[in-house]
Amino acid sequence: MAEHDLHDYSRALVTDIQALADAEGGSIPNTFTQHVLEILEEAGVVTDAALAYHSSRGLEIYGYGLPEDGSSLDLYTTDFNLTPMSSKLTKAESDRLFRRLFAFVGKHAAIRPNQEDNTDVHDMCVGVERALSNVPKIRLFLLSNRVSTTSAPGPGEFAGIPVTHELWDLARLHRHETSGSIGEPIKVTFERPLPCLAAHSSEPNYSVVLAVIPGRQLAELYKEQHRTRLLELNVRSFLQTRGGVNKGIRETLLKDPSRFLAYNNGVTATASDVDFETDEHGSPVAIRSMTGLQIVNGGQTTASLHHVLTHDKRDLDGVHVQMKLTIVDPAFLSEIVPRISQYSNTQNKVTLVDFSSNHEFHVAFERVSRSLWAPATDGSGQETRWFYERARGQYTDKSAEHETRAAQRKFKLITPSRQRFSKSDLATFVHSWEQLPYWVSRGAQKNFAHFMERIEKSDPVVDVQYCKRAIATAILFQAADRIARAHSAGSHKRLITTYTVARLSLAAEKRIDLDRIWNEQGTTDALEDALDELCPLIMETVISGDRHVSEWAKKPDCWDEVSRIPWTLPDALTAELTTEPFEIASPESTESDEAEAAVEDTPSEEWQALADWAREGRLLRAVDRQLADRVAQRLSQGRRVTGAQARQAMEVYEEALRHGFHPSPIGLDHETA
Repeated sequence: MAEHDLHDYSRALVTDIQALADAEGGSIPNTFTQHVLEILEEAGVVTDAALAYHSSRGLEIYGYGLPEDGSSLDLYTTDFNLTPMSSKLTKAESDRLFRRLFAFVGKHAAIRPNQEDNTDVHDMCVGVERALSNVPKIRLFLLSNRVSTTSAPGPGEFAGIPVTHELWDLARLHRHETSGSIGEPIKVTFERPLPCLAAHSSEPNYSVVLAVIPGRQLAELYKEQHRTRLLELNVRSFLQTRGGVNKGIRETLLKDPSRFLAYNNGVTATASDVDFETDEHGSPVAIRSMTGLQIVNGGQTTASLHHVLTHDKRDLDGVHVQMKLTIVDPAFLSEIVPRISQYSNTQNKVTLVDFSSNHEFHVAFERVSRSLWAPATDGSGQETRWFYERARGQYTDKSAEHETRAAQRKFKLITPSRQRFSKSDLATFVHSWEQLPYWVSRGAQKNFAHFMERIEKSDPVVDVQYCKRAIATAILFQAADRIARAHSAGSHKRLITTYTVARLSLAAEKRIDLDRIWNEQGTTDALEDALDELCPLIMETVISGDRHVSEWAKKPDCWDEVSRIPWTLPDALTAELTTEPFEIASPESTESDEAEAAVEDTPSEEWQALADWAREGRLLRAVDRQLADRVAQRLSQGRRVTGAQARQAMEVYEEALRHGFHPSPIGLDHETA
């Protein structure tokens, strides 16, 4: 890693955190903690993370995480320095910070009585107390923006529960942010080398081996070490036991475990490097370790094994899984892995979630959104861009392409960091508008998964309109977020924000003018006043009683209760509503198909007649007359009119009919003659 790259990253990180803390009115260490936890949550390293700061003698904690599957109790602490390159995080310092964090585990019961109900720290104490009764392990995380001189301490235990330590320092964060991928390579070492059979290959960029891996070993690999990171390159990533195939896998594991190898298709995996044991001829006979392991097909099998081991409490003895392992040169991962997954994926008919950054939706959204210039609204005349980060680290990489300080400043002026948003951010903004706040509340991974399921079903047309309206929901969400902060929503701010936006969308029947929000790059006074009035009502409902706020917000029942809050739109906002609701997506592909068929069913002569009629009467806009001309020309040449152009053409046709256009039946003169 180049030292100057690390310096640049360090400066940019401090600048971004300071700006974010200033904008949100939060403390710098808390803002840094939230920033890193969002990165780790997107990566699948942590889930359901929440901020909750508490400090006392010999103790300091910044937050906690209670994964929904009960796989661990996660606790977080932070070391943030405004001049991070001036000193390094020493072993003595990191050990002290881990000790102060670990102290909370033993003292939480004594801390709880001194905390008011529904405060962040009270919820943390309650959550930790519940988790300690059955959690299989505790994970302690130290997050730092300094370079550490040491690795994390070794494992320990608390009341018989294993305790592990995770150190995320500046260097590790930099590697993660600039790698362009979600996580660091997974390395697996087998205590007993895994017997394998190598297939001959003359291809220089990959080779293939076949192996049979014990089911328990595969389940523990998913459970104990890497969780969803093991499936990052999986085109169809499995999230829960559902659907006929998954139930069949579970039933076989429970009733006929010894037949699992015969019944199951196994897994297809890739690795960037493998350490083999070889025979006297140099041929691989067993696998000692693998680096960069990914399961690209067989996510259902892997997660079902994990489910049966952890939830059904079966030991999986006698269960074996066949594995086809392809060792791929890292430079060819993006080319080879999708094809492996595509061609081998015959196990399940159901279209599941696509987490790949190369999914056509994300590629299209990036391409279209990067072509947009946001209108200047500050009087400077300087238009700006919104930066969609399709893959982790793109913004940093793009900034680094500008070699001089002046060029980097110009880049950030045109593309400010506050206008950078990721795939999971997009899912949050859209789902809030679409009145799905309970999905947003379930965390970045689960919410993004559901977003992709909906994308797969609806297949939206990602055009300029789609991107502008999606970004408008981002602006609306950010406005609601500022208001939630002003109302002291604390660590529950994101939950309150998504519920506030969803309730506003419901009350307005989605008739908030998203196009106006885009054009003005902001929200109107009437809209902000409505959010300000609504937000406290949301807080009373979501943060109420003795319920655990984070868990309550994940439930559809919470949204049902919020949706019944007696509240009506203020008159000032009602006056701004549009006649028709605003759907973010352009018409779906089925509607496009219908429009294309309708255009083709109308002869080219009729389109030309419409254009001539409009030109003579001046009853349509010039752009509409020109569109009719183009459609007539394309049809006369035997060319198709597709997508958005077909939909626009049919709108012009219907508008012409309303203005008195009467198409003459084609061939009438010939028949009269």
